[in-house]
Amino acid sequence: MNNKYDFGMIGLGTMGSNLVLNMTDHGYSVAGYDRDKTKTEALLKQAGNKNIYGATLLNEFISSLNSPRMILMLVPAGAAVDSVIEELLPLLGEKDLLMDCGNSHFKDTESRIDRLATKGIGFMGVGVSGGDEGARHGPSIMPGGDAEMYKKAEPMLRAIAARVNNEPCVTRTGNRSAGHYVKMVHNGIEYGLMQLLAEAYHLLKHAGLNNAELHKLFSKWNKGPLHSFLTEITAEIFIKKDDLTVDLLLDRILDSAHQKGTGAWTSGNAMELQVPVPVIDAAVSMREMSALKNERISAEKIFPQQVKNPDKTEHLTGNLEQALHFAMLITYAQGFALIHKASATYGYDIRQSEIAKIWRGGCIIRSALLEDIMIAFRANEDQLNLVSSPELAKKLIAMQQPARQVVCTAVETGIPMPALAASLAYFDSYRSGWLPANLIQAQRDYFGAHTYERTDRKGIFHTQWHTKDQ
Repeated sequence: MNNKYDFGMIGLGTMGSNLVLNMTDHGYSVAGYDRDKTKTEALLKQAGNKNIYGATLLNEFISSLNSPRMILMLVPAGAAVDSVIEELLPLLGEKDLLMDCGNSHFKDTESRIDRLATKGIGFMGVGVSGGDEGARHGPSIMPGGDAEMYKKAEPMLRAIAARVNNEPCVTRTGNRSAGHYVKMVHNGIEYGLMQLLAEAYHLLKHAGLNNAELHKLFSKWNKGPLHSFLTEITAEIFIKKDDLTVDLLLDRILDSAHQKGTGAWTSGNAMELQVPVPVIDAAVSMREMSALKNERISAEKIFPQQVKNPDKTEHLTGNLEQALHFAMLITYAQGFALIHKASATYGYDIRQSEIAKIWRGGCIIRSALLEDIMIAFRANEDQLNLVSSPELAKKLIAMQQPARQVVCTAVETGIPMPALAASLAYFDSYRSGWLPANLIQAQRDYFGAHTYERTDRKGIFHTQWHTKDQ
């Protein structure tokens, strides 16, 4: 082979193939490799005259690349990534760079960085969001790792990324595994936003709105403050016809949602770092609840619905629009609060304004709200929580009452809205200068001698709460 290729791609599924095509659109030559030869053949068929090489053997793939080699990987997270690395190690040399563009857990990325560094090989975790269409035409890209390594891939990443106001939706997120960490939190926020939209659907469906009315309402919302990719696709989903029946497709989809684990990773890590993210927690729990389909059918017979459905009024839909706006802002605030704590804990050195900036386009959680969030962080990069941002605080204060009314309506009518309720509880807790945790501390000291602090003097205290005679 006379030609040498600029980049390599391991994993030629839909995402990998689309990224390869995107890269060649911007003038880069790319060699692709997949263990499944049919995927390599499919890419070459799709490529036409584009500057793409399809390798069927790993050593042929490596030999086709310019040195030092720059290789992207899009394989399933976990053992598959380590398996590919194991195969690659004998074929790679110093200064080669591997970029894991899958949804790997950030702690796995940490281990891989250290392992490959002993061989002089660079490794970066690169979060990519936008689905198949984003990969083909411009995703949001969240690379993390060494600054010098990033510079090698930066021109290509900037070229293929989505653009907002002619600015590419890519930035070096921070040190080491920051890229995969930011992508994990992105997915956690995604869980929360999707659950909030599903709860709105639930309430409105029980209020009597049919799919055509829901399409009209969500389309209207998408022209206002709730403008976002998720609101847009939700509106479209309501009127999609089923290819197998005469019904609308949504009414034929089983109400049992799946998950790949990134939302649960976000919740778990938030608990490790002691950062409350109750909207994300509720979203993860509700996916788990949805999977209990048979149990829910049985319970429905034991606990039949005995309350009236909500009234189908413009007052309800108006309140719900503001309630969703309120809850979505809270969800972003929780995600960014977690990123802020992780940056300090793990030494990532993340600029939150840059994360908001690259999330404005290409990714699944792109939203008009992120423009305000970016501006808020530019005004105060180190703020602990968006809830306290002056402009966003004004909006939350104005929208809290509609959010309360919607939660009351849900409770009165027996419609579960745990994510919306969690956003309101978070807001009320965060703005409370006093919480009843003093009682919890007293209880802990009573039964376990865990000690407590006082309001009137410094130090750690323990009380003998009961006597032997009691």
